[in-house]
Amino acid sequence: MAHCIVPEAEAILDKEFPVLDKGFIRLVDYLGGDERVVQSARVSYGEGTKSYREDAGLIDYLLRNRHTSPFEQISLTFHVKMPIFIARQWIRHRTARLNEISGRYSVMKDDFYVPVPEDVALQSTDNKQGRSDKALESAAVEKVRSFLAEGQKRAYGEYTSLIDQGIARELARINLPLSLYTEIYWNIDLHNLFHFLELRLGAHAQKEIRLYARTLLEITKKVVPRCCESFERHLLGGVSFSKEELAELNKRLGNGGEPTLSGKALERFEEKLRT
Repeated sequence: MAHCIVPEAEAILDKEFPVLDKGFIRLVDYLGGDERVVQSARVSYGEGTKSYREDAGLIDYLLRNRHTSPFEQISLTFHVKMPIFIARQWIRHRTARLNEISGRYSVMKDDFYVPVPEDVALQSTDNKQGRSDKALESAAVEKVRSFLAEGQKRAYGEYTSLIDQGIARELARINLPLSLYTEIYWNIDLHNLFHFLELRLGAHAQKEIRLYARTLLEITKKVVPRCCESFERHLLGGVSFSKEELAELNKRLGNGGEPTLSGKALERFEEKLRT
């Protein structure tokens, strides 16, 4: 099996793709491309790469039917700069390998995230973990942004003062806020990257991490375009039904099945049909 070179991926290696006000994602390295998925899937049959259409069809079949091991043959390494509060969500995905910049060894940079005006909102009344879609008055928005920026400036000033006094870096850093930018090297296989993207591109994910996820997907398309096309079709753009929901769907289509949904469950089912 030959080493896999993807010209589109080579062209963007080490290029910074900006996210938020000071963040970025860089593709540092990759192992394999669409062809590696195909080769891995066909290895037990001893068949080589076939036509583009056949290869795309095989990838589509594998992803649609959750035959995930060939996608684990692809590995991507990213350099990501993001606010700490995003990093804490990011590392919930434990099927990757990462190394983060250390405030014990390095003096942290004066880089903090302040949301743009349109992203400042009140707490949602129907979503415990999200913000409202209702816009705030501009004066209230600027007051919030100023409050955040002043707190960041004060915290960083106190941090550098402690550093200048010779206080240990591991202690001087502990009052720095979650808005401070951190940096990681993140290595993950394609199967688990798709799982990350499926969750973090979802409507219930925080907007800031959705922006990182969108950029990750666009970069990944340069490495494995056919795999990403299947991912968008079957996982990101698809929908799954429970046993009861499927029975309800069959009933509505005239295919039999007993109606089993009621109340909120029926509302969720109808929302799935609308989307």
